[in-house]
Amino acid sequence: MKMNLFTSGNDGYHSYRIPSIIITQSETLLAFCEGRRNNRRDHGDIDLLVKRSEDGGKTWSDQQVVYGEPGEITIGNPCPVVDQETGTIWMPFCRDNNDVFITHSNDDGKTWSVPTDITSSAKKPAWGWYATGPGVGIQLQNSQYKGRLVIPCDHREDTTYGNGSHTIYSDDHGKTWQLSTLMQPGANECQVIELADGTLKMDIRMQNHSEGYRATSTSQDGGHTWSSIEHDHNLICPKCQASIVSLGGNRVVFSNPAYQGEANPNRGPRENMTARLSENGGITWPQEKFLHAGPSAYSCLTSFSNGDVGCLYEAGEGTPYDHLVFERFRF
Repeated sequence: MKMNLFTSGNDGYHSYRIPSIIITQSETLLAFCEGRRNNRRDHGDIDLLVKRSEDGGKTWSDQQVVYGEPGEITIGNPCPVVDQETGTIWMPFCRDNNDVFITHSNDDGKTWSVPTDITSSAKKPAWGWYATGPGVGIQLQNSQYKGRLVIPCDHREDTTYGNGSHTIYSDDHGKTWQLSTLMQPGANECQVIELADGTLKMDIRMQNHSEGYRATSTSQDGGHTWSSIEHDHNLICPKCQASIVSLGGNRVVFSNPAYQGEANPNRGPRENMTARLSENGGITWPQEKFLHAGPSAYSCLTSFSNGDVGCLYEAGEGTPYDHLVFERFRF
């Protein structure tokens, strides 16, 4: 199953970017993105949007605004997580890539609460630019931290190390949030999975200090502290966001624009959207599935109860940003 879910120029927006997709407790698919009203730039009149599917991705609702503000205000970087214990869908996002807010839904994504400002808990005063995700958060299942909500984030601190990644987490079902230690220098957009033994593994885009590959960090305490960054020379990266999701145990799927050729530490082309399967927690990736051979960029993965994988990704023919494509497949 494959379809263009959002198309640039349609429904009142110049462009649609920054995909995010989750499955709720009732197995409703929620596909989020940024609706960029006037141009494709990262800053401007940008709203946070959602479409819903109650039949596994075959049909979708009209898009609705989760949150937006009038004028040149940027609302974006969606990074939702489903609390499987309460059914609540939490949606952290950023306002003008500076302030951190969170909204939630208790009716399967049909309506959303008035956002709450959590900047004081989620961000250090010395930080400037900030992003939640983009992608999804996770709820821990396999350790003493079972039930914890973990949101991957990144930030910039211009006086010392520059770019860094971190997580925020909640042990009270989203009421309050705490800040982890930092991964730096050079770390940027990131996603997190939990392995069978409770280890958390973060997959990271390196903005600086890049070797042209993805990087990883691990946590043994539920995302509070993180190990030093290591480059993963099995996963090429054109300085672009990527997605990673657990299928249970140590089965992991990863997606990104995996261009062909030698790794480029500066910036390779954003093309050739590829999903890869690992059976050992991301150590090796013996299986791959090509989703789109042409221009492609950001992506977000989700897993279905029957073993299928869903991917919402940016793709096009002239540029990577013509469509947000939904594809459901299995290895």
